[in-house]
Amino acid sequence: MPTPTSPVAPPGGSGPGSRRAGFRPDIEGLRAVAVLGVLAFHAAVPGLTGGFVGVDVFFVISGYLITGLLLREAVTTGRIRLGEFFSRRARRLLPSAAVVLGAVALAGAWLTVPLRRTELEYDVVAAALSTANWRFVQQQTDYLAAGHDQSPLLHFWSLAVEEQFYLLWAPLIAGFVYAAARAARRGRAVRSVVTAFTAVLALGAFVLSLRWTGDSVSLAYLGTPSRVWQFGVGALLSLLPWHLLRGPRPLRLLSGWAGAGALVWCMAEYDTSTPYPGYAALVPTLATAAIILAGIPDRSADGSADGPDGPDAHGVGRLLAGRAPRAIGRLSYTLYLWHWPVLVLAEARLGPLDWTAKTALTVAAVLPALATMRWVEQPVRHSRTVSELPRRGLSVGVSAVAIPVVLALVMGTTTLRLLGPATPVDVKGLPPGAAEGPHLLSREGTPLRSGPVMPSPVQARKDFPPDGTCEVAPPVTSSPRCLFGAADSPDRMVLLGDSHAGQWFSPMLALAAERGWALQELVKQGCPLPELSVVNTQLGRTYHECDTWRADALARITKGPKPRLVVIASLNRYTDDQRLLARGWERTLKPLRALGVPIVYLEDTPVPGKDIPACVSGHTADPEACAFARSTAQWPDPLARRIAAGRLPGVRAVSVNPVLCPPEGADCPAVLDRILLYRDDAHLTDVAAVVLTPRLERLLSETGALAGGTGAAAGAGGWTRVMHDDFEGPAGARPSADRWKYDIGTCYPGCPAPRWGTGEIETMTDSADNVRLDGKGALEIVPTRRDGKWYSGRIESRRADFAPPPGGVMRIEASIALPDVTGPAAAGYWPAFWTLGAKLRDGYTGWPSVGELDIMESVNGRDTFFGSMHCGIAEGGPCEEPVGLTSGPQPCPGRRAGFHSYAVEVDLTPGAEEVRWYLDGRIHHRVGAARMDAGTWDRAVHHGLFLILNVAMGGKLPAADGLTAGPGTEPGHPMRVEHVTVSTREGTTRS
Repeated sequence: MPTPTSPVAPPGGSGPGSRRAGFRPDIEGLRAVAVLGVLAFHAAVPGLTGGFVGVDVFFVISGYLITGLLLREAVTTGRIRLGEFFSRRARRLLPSAAVVLGAVALAGAWLTVPLRRTELEYDVVAAALSTANWRFVQQQTDYLAAGHDQSPLLHFWSLAVEEQFYLLWAPLIAGFVYAAARAARRGRAVRSVVTAFTAVLALGAFVLSLRWTGDSVSLAYLGTPSRVWQFGVGALLSLLPWHLLRGPRPLRLLSGWAGAGALVWCMAEYDTSTPYPGYAALVPTLATAAIILAGIPDRSADGSADGPDGPDAHGVGRLLAGRAPRAIGRLSYTLYLWHWPVLVLAEARLGPLDWTAKTALTVAAVLPALATMRWVEQPVRHSRTVSELPRRGLSVGVSAVAIPVVLALVMGTTTLRLLGPATPVDVKGLPPGAAEGPHLLSREGTPLRSGPVMPSPVQARKDFPPDGTCEVAPPVTSSPRCLFGAADSPDRMVLLGDSHAGQWFSPMLALAAERGWALQELVKQGCPLPELSVVNTQLGRTYHECDTWRADALARITKGPKPRLVVIASLNRYTDDQRLLARGWERTLKPLRALGVPIVYLEDTPVPGKDIPACVSGHTADPEACAFARSTAQWPDPLARRIAAGRLPGVRAVSVNPVLCPPEGADCPAVLDRILLYRDDAHLTDVAAVVLTPRLERLLSETGALAGGTGAAAGAGGWTRVMHDDFEGPAGARPSADRWKYDIGTCYPGCPAPRWGTGEIETMTDSADNVRLDGKGALEIVPTRRDGKWYSGRIESRRADFAPPPGGVMRIEASIALPDVTGPAAAGYWPAFWTLGAKLRDGYTGWPSVGELDIMESVNGRDTFFGSMHCGIAEGGPCEEPVGLTSGPQPCPGRRAGFHSYAVEVDLTPGAEEVRWYLDGRIHHRVGAARMDAGTWDRAVHHGLFLILNVAMGGKLPAADGLTAGPGTEPGHPMRVEHVTVSTREGTTRS
């Protein structure tokens, strides 16, 4: 399938010259049609999306002209002088190519960043040695090499195909000529044998092209074997005795015009979604053959020739042989050589361009093309001195190859010295990563020093997870065994997904090894884990192998030994249809959830959308210049939302994105704490993944998924801690951005309930004046007054998926010291610790049916507090709203003198479901499921929850208690929170 990043073939082959025997001016004009289509395609001109079919035109022309030239020599002289043949080819093609390669090598040093420069020099060498097509086949079929900028020499792939054709085809025909040298009728013998061989070869190559088009579009499009049949079609035009055919003249006219019409139709109707070459290439190939065939002179009875120079004034050949088409045809080779580097290098310097700018640049490429033709191509080609002896032409060719190769090697070596060694980073020597907080690396121990990024850009390019062949390629339909770590252990962790799961291999292996578990990796490149049908760009078609692999992977997990933990991850942008994506995830997760084991979804990491190592190599002093927009790097994640809403029990979501793309600012960094985060345009470096290991361990431990790990084991009574924050940190610091987010202003976004729906008078802020760590292991939420207005703090847990396991219990607990203020000075104070149902995160509607659990509320400095449950309808109903099912004032002597434990348990034990409130371990309130109808209860508790800590001022509850904030109310008295913990205990229904 052709793409805008796959330039098509140049007009190589036998070039026009003097009116020698066999010269066809109409073919010279046909080259103009082909090259204009190619240029329009590369310039993205609207309406010419199929201009890439020019490749077929050029290959057919080359097969026709080269075979005809060789055949005429064989028939007239009885031999083929290979030295003379290759000398002509070298004089014709290589000097102009050498000029362009040298210019690109030099311009690349100025216009491209260092890392891209080294890759460009490799491209120069491959292009000079006529192997560019195989270099680009390897790059474009290698999923792990994706995301790099396109090469200014990508168009040399087709010149390489033609050169390889010449190198094989001429000796083959020479061999046939030698074998037939003693035949009585040499010409007929050679023609018959070569024709038969060509027909078989073309048919076989066409079948191979069809197969490769189905298996690997890059190999089919760029590979020489899959293009041979098009040269063969042209060769058959030369080999078969078409000039002896008798037929009505209108039929010849119709053939030519039909071929021209078919070419125009292909250029207008084909596009990058057309499977190519495949069957689609038949149309432009046979259309070109029809045009050439229509112009082949026939012999009348009197021996006169009829052709484009004869009386056929109405044929397409007459139009193609016009002065303008022939002038463009003569320039076509050098114009093709120049236009693509001009476009790519301009975009490397200026950024993406629209089609009008590209068209203007393409027109501008005419100038260097004319200069090259006038002062390089024609003088060398027609030089009597050079053409006198074949060895001189061959010497010119060798020099034309050697000069750009040497230039590229010199410049490439210089750039490599600048970039430093490409040896892998020793991950054992990396600085320790931070388990939490806004920094990637731990601030404990030796302070960070300035220095180069790790890995360096050249190291980052190859900084893949060390998982060998376990990240299987697109054609593969089943993963190998891929057990790592303690492979014989009965306990195992499964890492499942696409390459965005594979990037977590190193951290997962470390965590599994720490626990004595095995790690099983089931990862496939470019394959969405949600059940979606997608097109694979490497294969150029629907990715059936992905569906087969996914089904096989799920079957292996569900039918094999039950894992301790399944970690899943996937690129989050295979489709922008959120409903389709959600349904795909549900189908994939269904068999996994049936296992009854913890499933953790690692939310997709930011996708930069640009080649980060290349960018950083050009901005070593200011890597901030390589930052990228958060709005395009992070897409909405329907699975994370559903997990947070508690709609997928048994599945937990964790994210490292708060540190990779901090919530402050509009951009995500490419380098953080001197760690180069990305190896391409979408994947983390292995170094970045390794330093994220402590953070991942904490996040996974908080979900309860890493039983047996540090801080994750079930405690007394079978409780497993799934979230804990002890608010350690320097005085004045913010609480952990990984765990908490701020509510600010006077209502939720969109203001569905002004003044937070309770009549409060404060404005919530994210200022350290209102929310801060005290430096002694506690969080302070402090109401302040400025210019007669009240300000305070309100934070929510980032997670909204806190829920009991099926049939189990969840406990939410905080150690709190209430504001040390009482009497008139405390009027209007309203500290609270409470929860809301996760669905409110999707738009803040549906209260109170979605459920609210007030774990602790206290007003006006009283030595009492409340516990309440809100549910049902807004007025009355089974939950007696708006008051709710409340404990009423509970005595709490000494609440200001020290910390007390306030907790709630949501117990889903079958037949005994209830919610219980605790003060310092003593139950003081409970609400059972029998208190209301089943539907109300289900909507109130059977889902995920998020936590809230705040100190409000004024509002309905303080007013109902008889006081409200006034001039006598003293600001500055904090609610202090020593820790918050969420724990779960499995129920009896666990499988």
